[in-house]
Amino acid sequence: MRNIDEGGPPPPIPDDRRDPGVIRALVPVIEALTRPWFDPVVTGLERVPEGPALFVGNHSGGFVTPDSYILYCALFRRFGVDGVPYGLGHDAIFRVPLVGEAQALVGVVPARHGNGLALLARGHKLIVYPGGDVETMRPWRDRYRIVFDGRTGYVRMALRAGVPIVPVVSAGGHSTLFVIDDMRGLARRLGTHRLFRTRVWPLFLSVPWGLALGPWMFFVPMPSRIRVEVMAPIRFDRAGDEAAADDAYVRACADRVEGAMQDTLDRLSVERAALYAARREGR
Repeated sequence: MRNIDEGGPPPPIPDDRRDPGVIRALVPVIEALTRPWFDPVVTGLERVPEGPALFVGNHSGGFVTPDSYILYCALFRRFGVDGVPYGLGHDAIFRVPLVGEAQALVGVVPARHGNGLALLARGHKLIVYPGGDVETMRPWRDRYRIVFDGRTGYVRMALRAGVPIVPVVSAGGHSTLFVIDDMRGLARRLGTHRLFRTRVWPLFLSVPWGLALGPWMFFVPMPSRIRVEVMAPIRFDRAGDEAAADDAYVRACADRVEGAMQDTLDRLSVERAALYAARREGR
């Protein structure tokens, strides 16, 4: 896949069914559901660059992931439909009746490297969550950790497309359920990666299921104050296919991104704890 600055016709976007009218209608509904439940605050929107960019976020809250919806609405309110990024989604969501169709209408396409490169080449913004199922179902003890599980495909994509990475960090989303353990060993024995493209088969507590095993798609998230911060764009010295094929360089770029995100998550977790303490003391 060519760098987006090389010219020539951009590649087609497979499975693109995004509907601006649906996005405009859906945002107020999402806001009505999330504001009283999560008291969301999104900062750093002024750092979003013009032109194509790859948003890279941490992911929390099981398969409900309220942090992603909160960011989506904030970007819409600030930049309109054109400022809302496309997303790459797990195959599983497209197999769920109505849910898969709804995701497609707001700009989610199947998580394929070629799909992401095609979107960036056409000048769109794109958001990815490299941690995927592993991060969104990480154990409670890791709720304030960035867990990308060694995945570096997002860096290779940014390098091939020649676009900056815009890290997005959220805190609080993983307090909407209680993951006891991700049960990776059980997932390996069950062969879930081959069957469902998931490396975890979590044991967790949620409403209304109580104690549950497996990646349940639907549950009622517990209230939690969620904070989201858009960080400054990260640009790399090298770009193109050669840089993307250099494993050591890719790993160094990934370490830079994930280290910066972890520092921000550490700070947000402290700020969030201080806010809770102040609220309890009536300040």
